[in-house]
Amino acid sequence: MISKCGTCHTKDDKGNLSRISWERSTPEGWEEAIKRMVRLNGVQLTPAEARPILKYLSTYHGLSPDEAKPVMYMAEHRILDEPVPNESVRATCMNCHALGRAFSWRRSKEDWRLLTNMHSAFFPQAEAAFRSGAFGGGGGGAGGGANAGRGGRGGGAAAAAAAPGAISLDETLNFLGSAYQLHSPEWSAWRARMRAPRIAGRWLVSAYLPGRGKYFGEMVLEPGAAEDEFSTRVKLQSVKGGPVIAHTGTGLVYAGYSWRGRSKVSGMPTAPDDVTQEMREVMWISPDQLTAEGRWFWGSYQEFGVDVKMERASDGPMIIGTDLSALKTGSKGVAVKLFGDHLPADIAPADLDFGTGVKVTRIVSHTASEAVAEVDVAADAVSGRRDVVYRRSVLPGAIAVYDKVDYIKVTPQSTIARLGSETHPKGYQQFEAIAYQRGADGKPYTADDVELGPVDVTWKVEEFYAVYGDDDKEFVGSLGPTGFFTPASDGPNPQRKFSRNNYGDIWVVATAKNEKDKDGNPLVGRSYLVVTVPTYVRWDQPEVAQ
Repeated sequence: MISKCGTCHTKDDKGNLSRISWERSTPEGWEEAIKRMVRLNGVQLTPAEARPILKYLSTYHGLSPDEAKPVMYMAEHRILDEPVPNESVRATCMNCHALGRAFSWRRSKEDWRLLTNMHSAFFPQAEAAFRSGAFGGGGGGAGGGANAGRGGRGGGAAAAAAAPGAISLDETLNFLGSAYQLHSPEWSAWRARMRAPRIAGRWLVSAYLPGRGKYFGEMVLEPGAAEDEFSTRVKLQSVKGGPVIAHTGTGLVYAGYSWRGRSKVSGMPTAPDDVTQEMREVMWISPDQLTAEGRWFWGSYQEFGVDVKMERASDGPMIIGTDLSALKTGSKGVAVKLFGDHLPADIAPADLDFGTGVKVTRIVSHTASEAVAEVDVAADAVSGRRDVVYRRSVLPGAIAVYDKVDYIKVTPQSTIARLGSETHPKGYQQFEAIAYQRGADGKPYTADDVELGPVDVTWKVEEFYAVYGDDDKEFVGSLGPTGFFTPASDGPNPQRKFSRNNYGDIWVVATAKNEKDKDGNPLVGRSYLVVTVPTYVRWDQPEVAQ
């Protein structure tokens, strides 16, 4: 690293490299920084030379597990609504990129300011955002002072005073320098605690694939060439009888906890959502190295993904999941399949506990990895999530008890799909309808509502009326019976008014087949979908980094 980085990033009298020693980030953050050095500054660096540099920076100038967990969604490529701390941060950071991109870094206060200087130099739109309000401490051109205003660079403090509610870059920098500072108690504690990942062996996996449901199985990790590198074998079985996920691959661990891997099968995928696609793996390993969680994803826009939780296998019996997500009060003789490991041959009903009001009447069948229990649910059983316990193995909140379904919610509640063609790949979207019970407060759509899992629905699209004569639903794409949305082709469409592209926005509507409201009408939920153009320009191409 010194030979490749030290020419420009010189050492001070304490051995600190300029800029580099005053920053910490995730593997993705450092990868982006290295690529920027190659693109903008002409650094001569081969992939083989870049990998050890990336590993060193991500480990010794990385984030602690507690710092990284809130921004894992960035590496996992999840689409979600980000909480915004204040309007200055929204205006100065979020106009161009996700907030998690900034929050994936820790910098000194001076380095945060140097970062804004770089943005101003290379990105005119950033300069416009920074100058839209008060910016103390100079700048603003010949007019001098704190504020250049929207109309130019002059004006100074008077312009700032004349702009109530103006965005302050200083406010953003003060926030970042305080909340995302270089030195933190979390990082100090982790630097002392960090150790090599001793994670080789069998791991039990519980997974969920939207549209296909639960998967259970195992992941076997074998040591690789270095102590933080591993080869992997994965085999997951679908609860619904869907295709098996059986992959082999490799992975490595940054900073003692941050897994990045890649796995595939030998066969060729037959559909965009086929689980035989090559998957990229991102997981957060707990500091005690006993559990892990994350997402394995694929697709041109990483739109397909398996949510995974892993637990290190032990010599004793364990349960890792159930096939059912919910039990209705008053139901009798319900078969619940439990998945686990090292289950003994003498399982008795008394060994299983679903909580008060749920009685295990008999064990229907069992093997070393599965058991089927028959349960009765009392009519007055308390609604809510229940732990499922087998001897000393506990599944927290594994199954819900409910009296009725109060509403359904379509997930994701708002999202995007992308048009495409042979030149530019399409971005698909899988929807699900999730049932909810109103919770202890008796009011639906509140924080204590109980999620009950997917329900059977019929799917359709409806117009999201934005203008008179809106006809987006006729052109944006098609929605299948399983909630899988396939976007239309990109490019001008002569069948559409003004030969417009097939972009637009619609409602994706789910109507329950069995659940009804108090008036006897089927429950309905909907999601807002924007179908937009392909990503024509990719600033950071993943294939270049392989």
